[in-house]
Amino acid sequence: MTDTPRFDLTLLLLALLTAFGPLSIDMYLPAFGVIADSFARTPHDVELSLTAFFLGLCIGQLLYGTVADRFGRKPPLYVGLTLYIISSLALAYAASLESFILWRFVQAIGSCAGLVIARAMVRDMYTPQASAQVFSWLILVMGIAPIVAPLMGAAITTHFGWRSMFGLLALLASLCLIVMNWQLRETRAADPRVRLRSSLRIYAQILCDRSFIRYALPGGIAQSGMFAYITASPLLFIDYFKISLQHYGWLFAVNAIGIISMAQFNAWLLRRYPADRILRRAMALLAMISVSLACLGGMDSPMWALLIGVFFYVSTLGVVFPNAMAGSLAAQQKRAGAASALTGSLQFLVAGSVSAIVSFWGRHQPFAMIYMIAMCGLLAWLLYLLLRPESVRLKHIC
Repeated sequence: MTDTPRFDLTLLLLALLTAFGPLSIDMYLPAFGVIADSFARTPHDVELSLTAFFLGLCIGQLLYGTVADRFGRKPPLYVGLTLYIISSLALAYAASLESFILWRFVQAIGSCAGLVIARAMVRDMYTPQASAQVFSWLILVMGIAPIVAPLMGAAITTHFGWRSMFGLLALLASLCLIVMNWQLRETRAADPRVRLRSSLRIYAQILCDRSFIRYALPGGIAQSGMFAYITASPLLFIDYFKISLQHYGWLFAVNAIGIISMAQFNAWLLRRYPADRILRRAMALLAMISVSLACLGGMDSPMWALLIGVFFYVSTLGVVFPNAMAGSLAAQQKRAGAASALTGSLQFLVAGSVSAIVSFWGRHQPFAMIYMIAMCGLLAWLLYLLLRPESVRLKHIC
């Protein structure tokens, strides 16, 4: 374990493995309307495929957690990527919206392998302070997905049809599987002492650990504000404000640049200040941005004002996410796989709930996305304050 990380081929591959989830979400967003037309349904119906994906991310990560601690890190990666390839091909040939939603759920479970195991491998290799810096670097590569994916999705949909997107995802996953087999070393040997039947007990123990929950829960709720944006932004900006598919892709790219820039600023800060101190300031800033967003929504503000508010919220997550992730895994070295899975599962459980709420709310309130983002930011800040050591004196919550 080292406290001096270097960005090398291993970290690049780990970043690519974590990028399949965001890539699978962001690429097809501009095609919601086209997909709806091909199945003779409404864009609101297609939104259910996004909710199904979030649900798959929530459930799937729990499946990989103790498996990665029991059998090592690489075997579950082989299984997950293979499942991702099969489901992506099935999506390319889906005959109905119902089958499309089902295979999106399966695709999410496949993508979970990269999300869970890459984080666990970082915890295997680095100290808590160094891992926060590594997570900032991972966001640099992961952040390329929100920049490139909507633009690629819009271009592919326009020239080749929306089904081609999922064929491309299957191809990318196949290439990643080949490179991983050659280049990625195992960071944890199989441990027969880990019992899969004890998974629920292990997860319950981690949930009761105050040092875990005080970072994982506020961090997950803060990040769910971004998923409210992902879910509802096509309807707000494309349908309500009438911007084109290409311009929508650029709006997504600007926000991605913001989160990447702040993540790299966070890596610089971590060389000078403790991660906890940085996170405390970032949470307070997120709360102030959330209040501003709520005011903008209440005043029926123009699109440019809403975009500025959303930009600052999403950018601030570039500081919140890596420090909250490192904090949640800091005391879980022997259970890093399970803790990584539980962290991600909590995040996407909240994200899936927020996605479903904002989808329903958006049918009646065009600015539902703005209000939901503000609620997520404020609630994350309040929970972070309530779960501080001076607020929760017991070592364990349960």
